[in-house]
Formats: sequence, C-alpha cells, structure tokens
Amino acid sequence: MKNIIIITIDTLRADMLGAYGKASLTPFTDSLMDKMIVFKTPFATGPYTQASFQGILASEYYLEYGKEKKLNKDKTLISEPLKNAGIFTAAFHSNAYLSYFFGYNKGWEVFYDSMSDDVTDMYPFIRGNDINKKAKGFLNNFSFSKPLFLWVHYMDVHEPYIAEDSYLSKIDPSLKLSKDEMFKLFKEVILKRDISDASTVETLKKLYMAKVAETDQYLKELFEVFDQKGLLDSSTIIITSDHGDEFSEHGGLSHDGKMYKELIHVPFLVYDKSYSSTVIDTPVSLIDIPPTICDIMGVGPAPSFKGRSLYPFEDVLPHTLYGEAMGKLGHKEKDTDKPIYYMVEDGLKVIYRKDGSQWEAYDIAGDPKDIKDISSKLTEDIKDRLNSFLNRNR
Repeated sequence: MKNIIIITIDTLRADMLGAYGKASLTPFTDSLMDKMIVFKTPFATGPYTQASFQGILASEYYLEYGKEKKLNKDKTLISEPLKNAGIFTAAFHSNAYLSYFFGYNKGWEVFYDSMSDDVTDMYPFIRGNDINKKAKGFLNNFSFSKPLFLWVHYMDVHEPYIAEDSYLSKIDPSLKLSKDEMFKLFKEVILKRDISDASTVETLKKLYMAKVAETDQYLKELFEVFDQKGLLDSSTIIITSDHGDEFSEHGGLSHDGKMYKELIHVPFLVYDKSYSSTVIDTPVSLIDIPPTICDIMGVGPAPSFKGRSLYPFEDVLPHTLYGEAMGKLGHKEKDTDKPIYYMVEDGLKVIYRKDGSQWEAYDIAGDPKDIKDISSKLTEDIKDRLNSFLNRNR
C-alpha cells in the first residue's frame, strides 16, 4: 500500500506557480512537474480557512449543518477512516482554526497544532522551517511498519507578509522595507481593507510573492527529508491550498467572503515518481480530495463524504461543483453576515450572495479573471440548480 502525504499551503493562489503561469517564483515546485498530475481548474469550497478546510479534510461543505464555530460531530475527517483501516496518521500545522479546539484532532495518532507554543503579532504562527523540524523528528522515529498518511500545513504565505530580504530582493531589488514597516502595512492597510493607493497594494502583492518564494524553499527542504526516508519512492504527494488572497482585483484585500478566482482558484498537484507529466483540464473541487485519498489507499470513504474520487486521474469526468461561505467583508465573520454560494457547471461559474439576493455569473474560459458579469443571461433552470444546493438541508 502506498503512503499518502498531503501538503497544504495556506493562502496560496494558483497563479503563483509555474504550473498555472507564474514561472520562476517557485523553482522547486516547478521542478517536480515531470512527475506531476496538474489539475488546471481546481476550486476550493470556500474563500477562507473555515469554509475551505472542511472540504479538504472532511469532504463536507462549511454550512452543511448551519453556521457552527467548531467542526460538527457528524463530519468525519479523512484521518478517521484511514486510522480505522490500520494506517498511521500524523499531522503538523500551526493554523488556530484547524486546532484541537475546533475539533480537527480527530483520527490523528500524532497531532501537532502549535497551540501551546509562543508566537508573536508579527509572526502569529509557527514558521515553515520549524514545521519541517517537527515532521522530520517524527519521521526519524517512525518505524514504517504501517502505511503512513501525513499532513503538513504551512502558514507562511498568510498575512501579515513579513518577508525576508533575501526573497524580497528577488521579487523587486528596489523595494526596501523594514519588518516594522511591513507589519505597519498589515495593521493600517490590510486590516482596514484600504485599497486607495494602488502602489501600496502592489507593494503588498510583492511581499506576498516573496513569502510564496520562501515557502517554496520550505517545500524543497521537506522533500529532501522525504527522499532521505525513502518516501519519494513509496508515496503519492498532494500539494494544494485552502484559498488565495485578493489584491484589489474585486475591491478588497486579504480573503473575505467572495467567490472570485483570486480566492477560490487554488493549486491542486499530485506528485508520484510513477507518474508522467499530465494536465487535467476538467474542473474539480477540493471536496474530492478525501474520497480520492481513500481510493488510492484502498479504504472505503466515510458515508458523510460529499465529494467523489478522482482516481484514477486519467478518467476524471465533468461534474457540477459547489462552494459556500459566509459573505464576510472584513477580518472576522459578523453575526449579521449572510451566506454566499457558487456553482460551476458547463464552463460557467454562478455566484449567489444571499445578502440582497445578488446573482453573478462568469465565463470560466473566456473571462478568467471574473471581470464581465453575465448574470443577465442566467436561465431559471440554472438558478434553480444552485437554489437546490443552498436549500438542501431545509
């Protein structure tokens, strides 16, 4: 039986990687392409962590049981059926929303979420090099008497974008900012969603890109550990993200409750030494990851999983995709926020914001940046299909 490793990089837009058009920013990840399955049009199930990770790890939609602060007890994490099948499960991350407090420790034999570690306002998470040390320490003591399911999550691309000079100079050698100046941009621009100065927004994007380049190095170091342990020869490795970030493409910053490309089009790559370079154009959802992992490992999926297996990858067929979140327009969800939904079908992305009953629609191929709203052409039949999804639990 193969080992499965899933590496999730918080806040990573697809268009930052060479596989999706951004050459040279991520040289290590790009170097893996000859053994990679590239899903060209993957969609997260939501535009921020709470809304997306329930798809990635539980194959469920965020609002399946209404808006809840913690993972619902009826939602099954991918770690649970794998552990029950005799597979060793281990996780290393530093995202508070994915901690034991929110119920994400279910089914893991080793679970590190960093909640007992000290962090700072400037670096409010454990950085990638330390996550790698945790994973390496675990692998050094792992007997490999069982198949392994390993999850590693990096937070480094996430704001506040405190970039190291060595990476920032590669993005823009003329950009000189102290770490205090970078943090000030976070507090006074990102948190306030201030897009009034286009040059400042562009500076923020460059800081973000420097963090992407830094995380690519962490990924390289982690793969070196895998190679030392023989895992590259015995594992299928999934690389993805929970959501992207906005830089004024649709009037905001960060990752609010919107369903535009810069937030929900994320990378979805599958590395395996036995594969050859393959690009799959069929749109897929990250909600399909848990049943796909189960299929590869020969384990039955949990009854609660809403996605479907994409394995074998060469046989992926088109199907309707959905996503949902709270339509928050700020750093935190408010009690007054209303849900927002999307549906992808036949090359069309339809968005419905419950606040004001607002409809939008975009041609995925012809309008890749979601600029020209063609909702005036929506038929009642299309609206009814999305309405059936959002009313499914009533």
